[in-house]
Amino acid sequence: MVQSLRRLKESPSQTAGPYIHIGATPNFSGIEGIFPHDLGSLPLSPEVKGERIVVTGRVFDGTGSPIKDALIEIWQADAQGLYPGPGERRGEADPHFPGWFRQPLDGTTGVYRFETIKPGIVPYFDGRPMAPHITFWIVARGINIGLHTRLYFDDEEQANAADPLLARIEHRLRVPTLIATRGDEDGKPVYTFDIRLQGENETVFFDI
Repeated sequence: MVQSLRRLKESPSQTAGPYIHIGATPNFSGIEGIFPHDLGSLPLSPEVKGERIVVTGRVFDGTGSPIKDALIEIWQADAQGLYPGPGERRGEADPHFPGWFRQPLDGTTGVYRFETIKPGIVPYFDGRPMAPHITFWIVARGINIGLHTRLYFDDEEQANAADPLLARIEHRLRVPTLIATRGDEDGKPVYTFDIRLQGENETVFFDI
């Protein structure tokens, strides 16, 4: 059937370009002078309380190839399990800890690296304790709606076993995709957390 000329045709779709980096990390993209630094990129203040750790890893596509143009944000509680900002215990969170960081992947290696602190236990909405965790948000070309996942720590086995969110994952074989493995770097704990977007060992993502 011939389409009526009075109707508009659908515009062709196109994968999003590098605009997320230009808008979110202009200094990294080579656009300097607009902001003194990219939001979420400042190092930890010396006054931050808690155990200092490194979280690092890569993002892989469905073929197992590393992606090098993704952008990652992380949110987490402080060492006491408190988030900054208003809330039931407002004012008690560590004032020196922002609780949020943003970083593009290294354009050559595809590696991300956050220097942060190990978060404390956070209460679930019904009061049950959630194991220490870090929330990840990932965007890249072709990922226009950010993907949400979580990092849990492999040296928190007891807390992980009791975590109410991990307990809701039906396919138990996929739980390890949320667990970061601990190593050591000059005496500082380093947790490796690779994110797999598709394929074998695809990371668990959350609809939030």
